[in-house]
Amino acid sequence: LILYFINKCFSHFLPSLPENKILVAQHPLLIVANQTATLVCNYTYNGTGKEFRASLHKGTDSSVEVCFISWNGTKISRNSSKEFNCQGDHDKDKVIFNIWNMNANQTDIYFCKIEVMYPPPYVYNEKSNGTVIHVKGKLRNLSKPTPTQIQEPQSAVPLLTLAIVTGILALYSMLITAVFINYWQKSKKNMYHQSDYMNMTPRHPPYQKNKGYPSYAPTRDYTAYRS
Repeated sequence: LILYFINKCFSHFLPSLPENKILVAQHPLLIVANQTATLVCNYTYNGTGKEFRASLHKGTDSSVEVCFISWNGTKISRNSSKEFNCQGDHDKDKVIFNIWNMNANQTDIYFCKIEVMYPPPYVYNEKSNGTVIHVKGKLRNLSKPTPTQIQEPQSAVPLLTLAIVTGILALYSMLITAVFINYWQKSKKNMYHQSDYMNMTPRHPPYQKNKGYPSYAPTRDYTAYRS
């Protein structure tokens, strides 16, 4: 009789739920200073489920499952993602997720999800407001260099070598051209000075000026032909 009276009193303060409905309540903010967080997921369920699964999700779209726990009357199983050190524990009307070795990069909003796996129908809670876990500490530089950043130091040496080789070839070409032009000009000048000029003006013997040769013809010196 006393228990019946207590249940009646509390029923006036709890919202009435349709059958197979799950509601989840979380603390809105959790500040972590020692790299360890304890997140409590309180839930209300008025169905007849016998096998449950509770999971913790990270991100506004709940895209990352941090860890989960599933249980029925005789068996409990747990699992955690590789990026987190997390373990879930089940208690009456609540699930407690313990996360340790956290870093500032894991600061985000986290959501609890409660599911009834058996018997049918399958039921899970509507998305709650979540809990913002703020991990104090320095952010880790998790960014990796892009392929372009990796290739830049490697490509600098070939480009410098190519520029040096191109400059040497250009200087060598200019030197060869200058030598060729100088040689051509000297050859042309030597050919001009060494060319023979043949005088075709008719000449007459020195002692035959009056024998029919024109007066303008100079006297030819035959002594040069004497042996």
